[in-house]
Amino acid sequence: MSSHVIAICVLALMFVVATAMPINMGVIAFVGAFLVGTVIAGMQAKAIMAGFPAELFLTLVGITFLFAQAQNNGTIDWLVRLAVRAVGGRIAAIPWVMFAITALLTSVGAVSPAAVAIIAPIALGFAAKYNINPLMMGLLVIHGAQGGGFSPISIYGGITNKVVQEAGLPLSELTTAFTSLGVNLAVSIVLFFVFGGAKLMRQEVPKSKAGATLPVSPFGPPVAVAAQGPQIYGDAENESGSEERLTAQRSSAAVGAIGGTAGVGGAGASPAASGHAGARDELHEGPTFHQIVTVVGLIALAVLTLMYKLDIGFVAISIGLLISILAPQVQKRAIGQVSWPEIMLIVGVSTYVGVMQKMGTITWVGDSVASMTSPLIVALLLLFVGAVVSAFASSTAVLGSLIPLAVPFLSAGTGVDPIGFIAAMAVASTIVDVSPFSTNGALVLASAQHVDRDVFLRQLMIYGGIVTLVAPLVVWLLFVVL
Repeated sequence: MSSHVIAICVLALMFVVATAMPINMGVIAFVGAFLVGTVIAGMQAKAIMAGFPAELFLTLVGITFLFAQAQNNGTIDWLVRLAVRAVGGRIAAIPWVMFAITALLTSVGAVSPAAVAIIAPIALGFAAKYNINPLMMGLLVIHGAQGGGFSPISIYGGITNKVVQEAGLPLSELTTAFTSLGVNLAVSIVLFFVFGGAKLMRQEVPKSKAGATLPVSPFGPPVAVAAQGPQIYGDAENESGSEERLTAQRSSAAVGAIGGTAGVGGAGASPAASGHAGARDELHEGPTFHQIVTVVGLIALAVLTLMYKLDIGFVAISIGLLISILAPQVQKRAIGQVSWPEIMLIVGVSTYVGVMQKMGTITWVGDSVASMTSPLIVALLLLFVGAVVSAFASSTAVLGSLIPLAVPFLSAGTGVDPIGFIAAMAVASTIVDVSPFSTNGALVLASAQHVDRDVFLRQLMIYGGIVTLVAPLVVWLLFVVL
C-alpha cells in the first residue's frame, strides 16, 4: 500500500472515529499528522508544524471572541427583540425573523451551531405557542444559519476562501456567499408553504397579546456562562445525551421566560428569569451604550475587511479589545466562550491536510481524478462525498479536506469551472446539517416543544436523507453543468 493511500485511509478513519465517539476530530487530526508525517513520510516535527494555519487560527479566535462579547453584553438579545417587534402580530413572519437572525449571526462570525443553539429554543417556543409547524420552524433556523455561513467574514467563508486562495484558484467570495444564501432561502420558501405557511399568513396574534408577547426579550438578561462541561460546537462529534439534555434545559428556561413574561405559563419561568425581571424591563427600554458600540464594531468589521482588505483576525480582536476596555468583566467571560473545540477541529484537520500536501498526496489524488473519463461525473462524486460525510461528521472538516483534494483536478484544465464547483461544494457540504446526526439537527430536536420526539426524529431523518441525496445533484446541475 502506497503512502498516499495510507494517508487517505487515515483521513477517512478520522471521520469514522469522530462520528462514532465524542472525541474532537482536531485532536485526532493532530495525532494523525504526527504519526503519518513521521512514520510514513519521514518528516521532522518542524515540517509538520509548518502546516499549522496560523492566519486561520487568528481569524477564528478573533471573530468568535467578538461574537461572544456581542452575546454577553445583550447585543444579540436586543437585535432579536427589534426584529420580533417589527413583525407586530403577523405570525407568518416569525419563522422568517428566525431565519434572518440566524443568517445574520453566522454572517458576522458566529459558528453555525452556536447561532442555532441561541435561536432554536426561542423559535421552537414561538412555534409551540402559536401553532406553527415545529419542523418547519426548526428547519428554517438551520437553513438560515447555513445561508449566512459563507459571508467573507464568517467561519465557513473564511475557511473556504483561504483554502481556495492558497491553492491559486480563481476566487469569488460573494459568489459563494450569495449561492449559499440563495439556495437555503429557496429551500426555506418551499418548506414554508409545504408546512402550512399559507395558513399562517391568514392568522394574526390578537392585538391585546401582540404588544405583550412578541416584543419581549426571549432570552432574559444577558448573563454569560463560561464554557464548561458538554459544549455545543461544530458537528464533528456525535452528539451525546448529556449535550441534548443541556440544550433541552436551555430551551425550557427560554420558553418559560417567554410564557412567564406574556402572562401564560408563568410557572414555567426559571427562578433566574424571575429574579431578573427588572433587568428585562430595563433591557426593554432600548439599547445600552455597550450594545450600540458592539453593533458599530460589527459594521466596522465588515467595512474594514471587505473594502480595505485588512486582516479579519486582527481587526476582530482589535474591536473586541475596544469593547473589552468598556466592559472588562464581559471580556473575562468571553475568553472562556471562544469556540476552542471548533477551532481545535479546524486547525487540526488543516495541519493534517498540510502533511498530505507535503507528501504529494493532494497532487496524486488530483492527477488520478483528472485521468478519469468524465470530469463532470468526478465533480458530482466529490459533491456527494462532501454531502454524505458532512451529514454525519463535520462540515468544517469537509471543507478543509475535500477542497484541497479537488484543487489539482480543478487546476488541470478539465473544463469544470472552479468558482462554480467551490460554490456547489460549499452548499452540498453544509445544507445537510439538517440531519439529526449533526449538531444543528440535534439542537432543533432537543428544542422542540409539545411534540412526539420519536416522530420528530423520524421526520428530521427523512428530510436529512432527502437533502443529502438531492442537494448535490441540484447544485451540480446549477453551478457545474450549466
